[in-house]
Amino acid sequence: MADYLVLCTGGSDTQVRAIVENISEGMRKLGDKPMGVEGVEDGRWALMDFVDVVAHVFYRPVREHYDIEGLWADAPRLSLDGGGGEKGEEGA
Repeated sequence: MADYLVLCTGGSDTQVRAIVENISEGMRKLGDKPMGVEGVEDGRWALMDFVDVVAHVFYRPVREHYDIEGLWADAPRLSLDGGGGEKGEEGA
């Protein structure tokens, strides 16, 4: 199991693919690449496995339908602002 789950939401399939590309580019710059990537072509729910971190990038209605946050309701949460700084332990 991963140490962290990262949940992101895109407003369209194009935006979901763009978020995945941005995560890939950022991780590449850090010298890391995913062990696996699934679902990018459809743009509805993409999963990126970086071993210790798993990123889920959802199209909004799909995220609401699967409610991953509800499955992990007891897990501690970190919320990050747009600059990458930590806001606190609450939020999604």
